[in-house]
Amino acid sequence: MKHQEKSRYIRKEINQSYQELKEQYPLLKRQDSIGFSIFLLSIIAIIATSVGWYEAIIPTWLMIIMNAFFMGVLHEIEHDLIHWLYFKKQKPIHHFMLLSVWILRPLTINPWIRRTLHYHHHKFSGTLHDVEERGVTNGERWSIKRLLTTADIVLGGLLRLQQMFKDMDREVENGNLKKETSLTLKRITFLSLIPVTILAHVILYLFFADLLLHWINARMMTDFGFPSYIENILSSLHVIIYTIFLPNLLRQFCLHFITSNMHYFGDIEEGNVIEQTQVLNVWWTFPMQVFCFFFGWTHSIHHFVVNETFYVRHIGRKQAQEILRKYGVRFNDLGTFRRANRFREFSNKVN
Repeated sequence: MKHQEKSRYIRKEINQSYQELKEQYPLLKRQDSIGFSIFLLSIIAIIATSVGWYEAIIPTWLMIIMNAFFMGVLHEIEHDLIHWLYFKKQKPIHHFMLLSVWILRPLTINPWIRRTLHYHHHKFSGTLHDVEERGVTNGERWSIKRLLTTADIVLGGLLRLQQMFKDMDREVENGNLKKETSLTLKRITFLSLIPVTILAHVILYLFFADLLLHWINARMMTDFGFPSYIENILSSLHVIIYTIFLPNLLRQFCLHFITSNMHYFGDIEEGNVIEQTQVLNVWWTFPMQVFCFFFGWTHSIHHFVVNETFYVRHIGRKQAQEILRKYGVRFNDLGTFRRANRFREFSNKVN
C-alpha cells in the first residue's frame, strides 16, 4: 500500500478503537469536564507541594520532581487546548486555561503564537521550515552543544536561528515554502519569546551564575559576586525560581529530549505521516517520560488522529500502538541519535 492508504487505515482503525473505548466508558465523552478537572487538580497539586516545601515539610528535590510531573500534565492540557479540544464554544474559559498553564510554565513560548507554529508543524513535520521542532534541537548532530541547549529555547534558539532562517530562505527559493509564510514564521518565532520566555530564562541564567560564583568563592577563597541589586532580585524571586522555574527546567529538558528524537527530520517524503515520527518507549527513557506524561509512547498516535485528548490517547495506547506497528510505524529506532534524526542514513552535509 502507498503511505496515503496506510495512513487512512491507521486513522480509521484508531478512531474506531477510541469510539469503542468511549462506548465502554461513557464518562470519557465528557471532554470539557475531564480536561478542566485535570487542569484544576494539577494546579492544586503544584500549589500544595510548593507550600509544603516552603513550610519545610517537603524536601527540595521531591518538590521539584512532583511539580515537574504536574507541569508535564499541564503541558498536555495546553497541547489539547491548542487543538481546541476544551471549551471551543466557551472561549473565556478556554483562554483562561491557556493563560494559566503558561503562567505555570513560563519557560515555554506564548501558547497563542505556538498554535500557529504547531499547526505548521503538523502540516510540514520534519521539513527545514518545521520551526517548532527545530527550536528544540531536532535535526542537529548530538554534541555537548545540543545537550546543553536541549532545555533552553532562548540561548539555544539564538545559536541556531541564523542557520534556520537561511534554510527557510532556500526553501522559498526552491518553491517549497511561500514567502509570506516564511516571513510570518520568522516574525512570530521571535515574538513568541517576548517578554515572558526571555525574562524567565535570564533569571535562570543569573541564578545559576550566582550559584557558580558562590561555589568558586568557597573553594578559592575569592569574593566574586553580582551587584547587590541583582542579589536582591534573585532573593526576592527565590520561591518562584525553586517552585516554578527549576521544575520547568527539568520538565522541559525531558520533553525536548524525547520529542526531538522521536520526530524525524530532513529527509521525510512529503505528506508521509508514517515517516514523521516513531514510538519511543525504550526502557531507559522512562525517567524522562514521567516528566512529559509519556510523550514518546503516545505522540505518534497524535500525528494520525489529532482531534483526541491526551488522556484518551494514553488509555487506548496499547491498541493504537499495535495498529501503528501493523502498518510500519517504527518503534525505538535508536539509530536516530546517530543519524541526527534523519529517517534514513545521511551524508556528511548535516548541520
